[in-house]
Amino acid sequence: MTFTTLIQPAQLQTLLDAGTCCVIDCRHDLTQPDAGETAYANGHIPGAHFLHLDRDLSGAKNGRNGRHPLPDAAMLAAKLGQLGVHGGQQVVAYDDSGGMFAARLWWLLRWLGHGEVAVLDGGLTAWTQAGLPVSIDRPVPTAADFPHRIALPVITADQLLQQLSSPQLALIDARAPDRFRGENETLDPVAGHIPGARNRFFRDNLDTTGRFKPAAQLHAEFSQLLQDRAGAPVIHQCGSGVTACHNLLAMEIAGLHGSVLYAGSWSEWCSDPTRPMVTG
Repeated sequence: MTFTTLIQPAQLQTLLDAGTCCVIDCRHDLTQPDAGETAYANGHIPGAHFLHLDRDLSGAKNGRNGRHPLPDAAMLAAKLGQLGVHGGQQVVAYDDSGGMFAARLWWLLRWLGHGEVAVLDGGLTAWTQAGLPVSIDRPVPTAADFPHRIALPVITADQLLQQLSSPQLALIDARAPDRFRGENETLDPVAGHIPGARNRFFRDNLDTTGRFKPAAQLHAEFSQLLQDRAGAPVIHQCGSGVTACHNLLAMEIAGLHGSVLYAGSWSEWCSDPTRPMVTG
């Protein structure tokens, strides 16, 4: 069985017992960049490898391309191959933040044409609550050939700028409501949002236990948000292109396919003062 959106702890344990999947720890803290790696060293799902959001799942910053630009595709593919990921293999990503960072790897693998990837629903918390073990042992990978091709489109800032006046613009911002309004901005130098964007805080995709809401509920909530844009291609963004992937995953779970990522997101958008910005 292949998992392409979510996987539950017991299902992951079955795959680990069979030795058929690659598990990747994506834990991170935006304000303490070393926290995820430290947490991994202190205990992780047995057999899991670690990938760092800044070093592995993002590219080089130049001051104009956002806080987490997309990584070079060939370099990321080579890194995955070093971890032993091969074509057709099930990959499972997890974190301890409700999928906030694991969803980034989920999207990146799909971007590289690898559809056999899922996020552990509930992350490490759900894993340990199920009574499943953690380990401090670091696995020794056997390198594999990881074929890749760019399989998902992305939208650039210039392309989005050309669409702002379209009555069919369907742009969803995954940041917290206060940051969307331009309040309490601590990560980016300019506060506000892209004109025409609608706010869907990525944490609204989760229930009170930190797991994703049922597909039918997610479908209803996104349909309500986009009711007058039904059928329009949906563009997702956030602060830096990370939590936008959480909304992309939620829509995929809901059966709402075809969304596009604006990877540069607000941190790229606001780096050019000539681009329109609004608050409120």
